[in-house]
Formats: sequence, C-alpha cells, structure tokens
Amino acid sequence: MNLPNKITMVRVILIPVFLVALLSPIFAEPANRYVAMAIFVIASLSDFLDGYIARKYKLITNFGKFADPLADKLLVSAALVAFVQLGQIAAWVAVLIISREFIISGLREIAALGGKVLAASYWGKFKTASQMVMVIFLLFGFTNDTLVIIGNILVWLAVLLTLISGVDYIVKNVDVFKE
Repeated sequence: MNLPNKITMVRVILIPVFLVALLSPIFAEPANRYVAMAIFVIASLSDFLDGYIARKYKLITNFGKFADPLADKLLVSAALVAFVQLGQIAAWVAVLIISREFIISGLREIAALGGKVLAASYWGKFKTASQMVMVIFLLFGFTNDTLVIIGNILVWLAVLLTLISGVDYIVKNVDVFKE
C-alpha cells in the first residue's frame, strides 16, 4: 500500500465523517455545513494530491486505478444523497448523476475485460470539477434568492456536463459493446 493509495483510502474514510458532520445533530446549523465543507474540500484536494504523487513518483497501481475514481464517485454520491435528504436538490438529479457513474464504470469494466483501458476525457474532468464546485456551493446552504439561483445554475451545469460526458464516453467507446 503506497502513499497515493493510502491517501485514497483516507478519502474513503472521510465520506462517513462528512455525512455525520452534515446530517447529525452534533453540530448546529450552519456549523455542521462548514465542518462538512472543510471535510469535503480536504477529501477533494486529496484526489489531486494522490494523483500527482502517483504520476510524479511512478506509483500507479491497479488498486489505485480502481480505488481512486471509486472514492471520487462515492464522495460525490454521498453528498448528492445528503442534499436530497436536506431538500436542496431533486432526487432525479442525484439518480441521473449517480446512474451515469454506474454506466461509465460498467463500460470501463467491459473494456477492461477486453484488455482495453478507457482514458478519462476532458468532459469527464469538467464534469467532476462542476460537481465538486456544486457540492461546495450547496454546502453553504444559502437562502438568499440570488445565491439560490446561482446554486440552481450550478446544479444544472453539473447535470448538463454529466450528460455530455456520459454520451461522449459511450460514443467514443461504442466498439466496446461489440466485443
């Protein structure tokens, strides 16, 4: 278990801590959101850190290739489900975003069985960035009308980029289904 993989595992461990901070009565509103936001930001930044270390020091492993994107998906999915519970986003938004992750993960699995690796696309990177910005913004729990509108725009942007990146992966890799 090298350093990047340990950082990835810390990110996974932070997911229930994030949820407890956000949803439990341990912290009063808005302190719970700020603690959850700090945990989410740390977890998100750890994604860049473990990737940087893995590439720089050639510590890329099969475990890391599997666990790193899974940790990201779990972190964002946990936040989406929490936002549904808090009434900040519609359930269909969470279902759509989480479904895209399952579909693309399945596509990657099918490709891997055929010995093919599906590289991350720029659309996928934009999608991930938009989702993380959306989550951080929503964690503020703004009630001001203008800021609520900005939050809604960020949700729609994340949905749009989720759809675009999903279609992009499928179109570029449709040959995987033929094997």
